[in-house]
Formats: sequence, C-alpha cells, structure tokens
Amino acid sequence: MYAVFISGGKQYRVKKNQIIQLEKLNNPPGSIIEFDNILMISNKNEVKIGNPFLYGSKIKAHIENHGRLKKIKIIKFNRRKHYKKQQGHRQYFTNVKILEINNFNRK
Repeated sequence: MYAVFISGGKQYRVKKNQIIQLEKLNNPPGSIIEFDNILMISNKNEVKIGNPFLYGSKIKAHIENHGRLKKIKIIKFNRRKHYKKQQGHRQYFTNVKILEINNFNRK
C-alpha cells in the first residue's frame, strides 16, 4: 500500500515505515503530524484518486529530526565585463517517518 500526498508544494509517494525528507516543518522533533492533502491511495488491487484530494483520508507521521542540506553555490558571471557574483544557500529539511495510511474516503 502506498499513497501520494502534498507537503511544501511538492508531491511525495510514501509507504508505511518509510523515512522521507520534507521541506522544513515548524513542529518539534518527536511529535506526531497528520497530512490530509492526499492525492492518491493504492492497495494491491484498488486505486483511489482524489479530485483534487481524498477527503477523510489521513497519513500519520512521526517527526524524526530537523537539519540543513549541503551548501550549494550560486554563481553569476559575465565574461569580459568584470562582473562576478557568488552566493551560497543551505536548505532546511525535516525527516519524517510514516506511521500509518488511513483510507477513509467518505465523499
């Protein structure tokens, strides 16, 4: 069984007990969070697709930890114009473990 949901403007395909890396969530580590923007849930022989979401369905997840990714460098450069601009960025993230996928489509 797997599900597709939206978090932080991105879509994620998850299974039970999977650990995924999301955009930073403002919840403390160790807390339980529920996602309700579920686009699709699939069993072995049944697929439910939302229009746009599956109402009543939820994904429960446990927040493992927060962190930052490796630094990426942004370089803007024009040759022969004496122009060079550098910038760095480290993206925040949250590791989340999927506990259960509830399939209660009531609409």
